[in-house]
Amino acid sequence: MFNKIVFSLLLLSLASCDKKINNVEKSSKTKTVSQTSLVILGTAQDAGYPQIGCTKSCCVDKWDDVNPTQVTSIGVIEPKEKKTYLFEATPDIKFQIKKLSSYIDNNSIQLPNGIFLTHAHIGHYTGLMQLGREAINAKNIPVFTMPKMFQYLSSNGPWNQLVELGNIDLKTITNNTEVSISSHLKITPFIVPHRGEYTETVGYKIQGSNKTALFIPDIDKWEKWQISIEDEIKKVDYAFLDATFYKNGEIANRDMSEIPHPFVEESFKRFENMTIKDKSKIYFIHFNHTNPLLKNNSMAKNEVINLGFNIAKEGLIFDL
Repeated sequence: MFNKIVFSLLLLSLASCDKKINNVEKSSKTKTVSQTSLVILGTAQDAGYPQIGCTKSCCVDKWDDVNPTQVTSIGVIEPKEKKTYLFEATPDIKFQIKKLSSYIDNNSIQLPNGIFLTHAHIGHYTGLMQLGREAINAKNIPVFTMPKMFQYLSSNGPWNQLVELGNIDLKTITNNTEVSISSHLKITPFIVPHRGEYTETVGYKIQGSNKTALFIPDIDKWEKWQISIEDEIKKVDYAFLDATFYKNGEIANRDMSEIPHPFVEESFKRFENMTIKDKSKIYFIHFNHTNPLLKNNSMAKNEVINLGFNIAKEGLIFDL
């Protein structure tokens, strides 16, 4: 009798455990979306977080993280057409494509219907290699590029092999010229000042049926741009803006004038007279591994929120 009771309890325990496992699996899946949406797929600077070789306090606790912060990328989902679009081809592209396609269907991985590149720094285009024959051997994935980027990818290995083998299909886009992806989704590139060793650099305006987003992950300084960033923010509903470094002196062993970006503290001052409504549109993104905005519950994070701004986070979804 005793053995029967023990056996029954064991079965109940196993059933309970199985139910918990199933619940975890279900809860870990991405929720599909029902309307055109923008999703944050990564927030780190080009080299990711933690950054290679870093044993300083900013990274030391991150090496054992099972979910390291991925390189900055956003995606657009059109669920009715079952189409997705990727902005940036980062070193984390295989994970980001999986995540992006899961918003349409949790049970499959769908390559994007188009990839929009900003420039030729490592975190923004090198993921294209995963589309080659050594990996998925993709077929004619449209890759939207500015003229110098088009020439760079067409003329230099290993990228030109992707073109020659038909893994990618380069599409030229031009400054301030709208690209109509569908009847309710339009993309406009615009040139911004940024180190152009190989190509120009652009940001994007992403216009849906109801809302519009600005995506500028890299720019040298706001004052170097001939266009008013404040005016551009007023025209959109969301603005995902370069926040590579929080403040000057963040990288002690380098002259930070060699790697110009708008420090977050500079953006605070620049945007201090904007309305609460316009400040709330701003989501800081593209964080270097030294940036305290990557740390949970940091004073820097609290400062951003208290001043009325936002911090981009992987998995955030925005209606378009």
